[in-house]
Amino acid sequence: MDIGLVGKPNVGKSTVFNALTLLNAPVAPYPFTTVEPNRGQSYVRFPCPHQELGQPCEPRNATCDSGVRLVPVQIVDVAGLVPGAHEGRGLGNKFLDDLRSADGFLHIVDASGGTDAEGVLTERHARDPREDVRFLQDELALWVSDILGRQWERLAKTLELQGGKIEDLIAERLTGLGIDRVRILQALRQFPGDLTRPSRWTPQDRTALARELLRVSKPSLVVANKVDQADMGRVRDLLADPSLHPIQPASAEMELTLRRAAKAGLVDYRPGEGQFRLVDPGRLSAAQRRALDSVAGFLRRWGTTGVQEALERLVFEGLQRRVVFPVEDETRWTDGQGHVLPDALLVPEGTTTRQVAYLVHSDLGDNFIRALDGRTHRALGADQPVTAGQVIRIVSRR
Repeated sequence: MDIGLVGKPNVGKSTVFNALTLLNAPVAPYPFTTVEPNRGQSYVRFPCPHQELGQPCEPRNATCDSGVRLVPVQIVDVAGLVPGAHEGRGLGNKFLDDLRSADGFLHIVDASGGTDAEGVLTERHARDPREDVRFLQDELALWVSDILGRQWERLAKTLELQGGKIEDLIAERLTGLGIDRVRILQALRQFPGDLTRPSRWTPQDRTALARELLRVSKPSLVVANKVDQADMGRVRDLLADPSLHPIQPASAEMELTLRRAAKAGLVDYRPGEGQFRLVDPGRLSAAQRRALDSVAGFLRRWGTTGVQEALERLVFEGLQRRVVFPVEDETRWTDGQGHVLPDALLVPEGTTTRQVAYLVHSDLGDNFIRALDGRTHRALGADQPVTAGQVIRIVSRR
């Protein structure tokens, strides 16, 4: 799964990326610090079933920390977006091409209002962060609309003459964006335009459809970054506007400080928690202590830094992903080599047992007989949807 970090330049996208991945993407106070996309691995948290067994798990594709399974997620930090990007302004076309594979977006916004529309540093609180949310929503919708609109009238008229299906034409036009027919049909059900005469659709109609396509196929969550530097009235306005939801207040700088301090052994901190513990206060320099005191004050006010929560809200709520644990022995919860709960898979809500079998190995899907629930040991049919945290064994023909 790929999560794209998007937003205008200089709002803290690369700091969010570094906090989530503990890599060192360049960070600088000027636009287009990021040109080539930064790619790295982060994770989402999920309770590990090994606690029910009373013995440790042996993860193969993730780690487990004190009963919490860390399930991998890929993060892509792309170049900053400026108004008119869909027409090629700034690094617009490159920015948009780098987003094609993303399953969902974390939209990073400068909640402090300290950057103008182009991402240039300005006086703090000078810009309303709501403008930045709306501008990115508009740019993404116009990007998809432009892809749809290429030779649209001619293709739509041909479709009408031949009696074809509008969803097939849209799927063909958007094949590079990974938007499937199920999502297209879902979007069309909410589209007020005339589905029998797509050749008459205006550019505004196509843009309206593009917004709905993005909503159902590539969910986004707004990360109100630098909230510690923001005007609280502006933040309340941002959080209260239902057209901009969902929103997560955050400070990527605070999260990065904590993760680096934890890596250096200075603090005991687990991402997403609302507190940390100094390991050896005597090792801290005066500057380090001031930085950690500032973080502690932020946590007292906001509860968490918001960065891990933003990722998990997007994955579990926006993208509706569920964690499932496939095993080969449904009694001991092991694979063929005796490893306990070796794999944790992120799958979409509604994924069936047979689809899980294909994710493990194509042969298991092709030769599927049934699945067995690891807790109840009951048989599950091929079309039975899996549930969050389910441990299942796939039974197949040899």
